[in-house]
Amino acid sequence: MKIIDQSHEIISLPDNLLQVIEAAGRTCYKSEDKITSDSATGFVARMRDRGHHAMIEFGDIIVRFVTNRGVTHELVRHRLCSFAQESTRYVRYDGKMEFIRPCWWDACTPAQQTLWQQAMADAENRYLSLLESGWRPEQAREVLPNSLKTEIVVKGNIREWRHIFTLRCAKKAHPQIRALMGPLLSALKEQLPVVFDDLVF
Repeated sequence: MKIIDQSHEIISLPDNLLQVIEAAGRTCYKSEDKITSDSATGFVARMRDRGHHAMIEFGDIIVRFVTNRGVTHELVRHRLCSFAQESTRYVRYDGKMEFIRPCWWDACTPAQQTLWQQAMADAENRYLSLLESGWRPEQAREVLPNSLKTEIVVKGNIREWRHIFTLRCAKKAHPQIRALMGPLLSALKEQLPVVFDDLVF
């Protein structure tokens, strides 16, 4: 058993993403003749500020998350995205199970930490026992907890990512998904400020 922290990796953020959005958006106004080498940022900012968010749907970002299965149950509710997730039906965890440390871990008492660790160890032991008894991974997975580590690749357009951040970075969001999305939003603000820097939570 291994306990790890959740993380993200941006695996696709095209260099010409703003230019693609501008090319699509200017079709609406037949103003393609105003495209210059540095016009995309201003154009996209105007679309964002005017609420013309249909145009930012032309920019896709792909992110790989390492998180727990409870968080992915929330992520896949964003139906406008595409998902590829590690499968507990086909992946066989032969003593190599990983669990995501709760983001409130440091606020826990030693007794609470021990209880959680024991629960994870018990789940792994029961899973392995079921495999040894003849159950297939797709059957033995029934004893696996929400804390089980999983990987999920999410593709979404910028408009949907903004929607995700609005819901999942809010104070009312579940702490684990909020702890995952906050660092991603910060990274995207650095790489693509014109479409994310107005999101403040």
